[in-house]
Amino acid sequence: MLDSVRSRLTLWYSALFGLFLILLAGLTYFFYWRNSLEHLDSNLLELSDTYIATFNAELRDDDQQEGSIRSAARAAMLEHRFRDVVYAIVDDQGHILLSSLDLQGASESREKITARIFASPEFQELAQTALGTTAGIYRRVRGGMNGFRGYARTLPGNRNLTLVVLQSLHPQHEMMEVIRRTFYWIIPAALLLASAGGYFLARKSLAPVADMATQARGMGAARLSERLEVANPRDELGTLALSFNELLNRLENSFEQQRRFVADASHELRTPVAILQGETEVTLSRSDRTPGEYRETLAILRDESQRLAHIIEDLFTLTRADAGQYPLKLRQIYVDELVADVLRRTRSLAMAKGITVSCSVQPELPLEADEDLLGRMLLNLLDNAIKYSPPGGSVNVDCHRAGNEYLFRITDTGPGIPADLQPRIFERFFRADKARSRSEGDTGGAGLGLSIARWIAEAHHGRLELSCSDASGTTFTAHLPAPPASSVTH
Repeated sequence: MLDSVRSRLTLWYSALFGLFLILLAGLTYFFYWRNSLEHLDSNLLELSDTYIATFNAELRDDDQQEGSIRSAARAAMLEHRFRDVVYAIVDDQGHILLSSLDLQGASESREKITARIFASPEFQELAQTALGTTAGIYRRVRGGMNGFRGYARTLPGNRNLTLVVLQSLHPQHEMMEVIRRTFYWIIPAALLLASAGGYFLARKSLAPVADMATQARGMGAARLSERLEVANPRDELGTLALSFNELLNRLENSFEQQRRFVADASHELRTPVAILQGETEVTLSRSDRTPGEYRETLAILRDESQRLAHIIEDLFTLTRADAGQYPLKLRQIYVDELVADVLRRTRSLAMAKGITVSCSVQPELPLEADEDLLGRMLLNLLDNAIKYSPPGGSVNVDCHRAGNEYLFRITDTGPGIPADLQPRIFERFFRADKARSRSEGDTGGAGLGLSIARWIAEAHHGRLELSCSDASGTTFTAHLPAPPASSVTH
C-alpha cells in the first residue's frame, strides 16, 4: 500500500493533520479550563465581597458580641444562597464557627456535600494561611465528586475569624467532560474526512504523472519523436514534463547522430574495401600481366589501405574521445616550434599544388599541451586549407597571444564554404564538396578532420570556430587558454 506515492502523501498529510488537531484540542482544553478557573476565582471574590457587605450590615444592627457575630454570619448565609456554594466561618483554632451546611435549605447542590470537607488538610491550610492577612487566598480543596475551589479572607473587624467560600468544581468538570467527548468524536471524523479528501487530491494531482508514465512506457528508439503532453508548463509537473521532453530531444539527436555516423562510416569504409577487392580480383584473374601492371595494382592497394587505415585510426580516436578514454600527455612546449614542425610536414603537399604558405608566429609562446594532439589539430586545419585552395593560391598561418588566450588562425584563398553548409562543417563525415574531395589526386578524406580538430581544441579547454568563409577564402581560428603572463619566463 505504501508503495504508492499518493498513499504516502495521504499518510503524511493525515498524520500531520491529526497531530495538528490533537494539539489544537489540547490547547483549547487547557485555555478553556484556565479561563473557567479565572472566572470561578472572580466569582468567589465577588461572593465574598457581597457576603462581607451583608455581614457588616447585619453586625451594625447588633452589639458586635460573639452571639451577634454568629447571628450576623447566619443571616448573611441565609441571604446568599447559591447553588454549589458553601460558606464557612473558621476561628484561629481551625474550628468551624458556622457553615452554610448547618442551615436547612441554605443552598442547593448537584452533589451531596457534607461537613467532611472541613476536615481535609487543604481546607485547614487554606483557613490558617488566610488568618490575619488582608489579601485573599485561593486553593483547591478536596471533597465531593470533583473537589472545590476555595477562597479565604479575614473577616473585617475580627482578625481571629476567617471567611472561607467554597464552590464546587463539579459543573466545570462536567463541562470539560462534554468538551472531551466532543473532541473524541470530532477529531476522528475530521481526520477521516481529511484523509479521504487528501487521498482524492493526491490522486488528482498525481494523475498527470501516471499519464506521463503511460506515455513514456510506449516510447522506444523508433518513437523518440513523440513528446509528453504538458497541461500546465508553469507548475512542477509541467516543468517535469518539459525537462523530460528536453531529454527526449537530446536522445533523439544522439540517436540520429549515431545512425548517421554508422551509415557514413559504413559508406566510407565500403569504398576502399571495394577497391581493394576489385583490384585483387582483376589481378588474380589474369596471368599474363606485366610487372609494371602489378606495381600499379600494388600502388593502388597501398594507397587504399593507407586511406582505410587513416579512416579507422580517426574513428578509433573519436570513439575513445567520446568515451573519455583518451588521456592527454601534457608537457611544456613552444608554439613557434610546433607550428614550424607542422609546416615542414605539409611542405611537399603545398609545393605539389604551387601553394604559397606564409607564417606569422609570435615568438616565445609557452603552452602546456599534448604536443602530438595539438600538432594533429594544426595539421588537419593546414591540410584542409592547402587541399581546398586553388593551384597557385596562398595559405597563411598566424599565431599570437590575445589577452588570456592564444589564437591560431589559418586562412586560405579557396572558394569558401556555402553559407547553408557552414553550420555542419564540424559534423563527422561531412564534406562540403564530396566530388572535389576525390579529385586532383586527393587522398580523399573521410570528413573527420575538422571533428577531430574541434575535439582536440575542446580537450585543451579551448574552442575551434569558423571565423569567416566567402568567395575570397576561409579562416579557421582555434582559441586556447594561455598561461598567466607573470608565469612566462624569458
